[in-house]
Amino acid sequence: MSSNFYVSPEQLMQDRAEYARKGIARGRTLVALAYDEGVVFVTENSSRTLYKTSEIYDRIAFAAVGRYNEFEALRVAGIRLADIKGFQYAREDVSGKPLANAYSQALGASFISDTKPFEVELVIAQVGVATSEPTSTRHELFHITYDGSLNDASSYVVIGGDTEPLRSALETSYSPEMDRQAAVRLAVTLLRNNSQRPLAADDLEISGLDATLPRRRFFRLTPSQISPLIG
Repeated sequence: MSSNFYVSPEQLMQDRAEYARKGIARGRTLVALAYDEGVVFVTENSSRTLYKTSEIYDRIAFAAVGRYNEFEALRVAGIRLADIKGFQYAREDVSGKPLANAYSQALGASFISDTKPFEVELVIAQVGVATSEPTSTRHELFHITYDGSLNDASSYVVIGGDTEPLRSALETSYSPEMDRQAAVRLAVTLLRNNSQRPLAADDLEISGLDATLPRRRFFRLTPSQISPLIG
């Protein structure tokens, strides 16, 4: 009688994590920055139809790197979840933290039990979050990894590809008082330096959330709008 091949749980988790990280590293790096009036996503993407970033709900946006078919399915599921909550309660009751928790639980369960883990990293952003002061608002960024780990990063997030040099650069160059143009220029400069090649407007996907817009806060910049921003 043949016996089943045994792999320790620790080795199995390490193998799955390495598999997921390799798949994610093949994607282009994405930078998410909170600026004075919102959040901006900047990444290299020459496609005009297959986006890495999207609106989820009025004040909530989604960004991802990794396998497109996997994070697109997660994006659609998030939109449905937000729509159901907004329909059952009120639009103001839909927030980013419960959605980030739902993604974290789904990715964590898949990482443990499924044959193949998701090869994705996600960012959920929300603007106009009320704080303890009655007239004060702030922005939120949630980083969810392939294994379901959830991190609150209120200032910036870098996902996909070679992220450490960009994180190190942001530690010294980032300022939460930046406006949108300054945030875009900083992110593009870091991506250019990291890839060591020029990135034109047609090579970039830039979108985000603007807290000054009415109700639906998501925006997406066209190449003609990107060109004067990046110089």
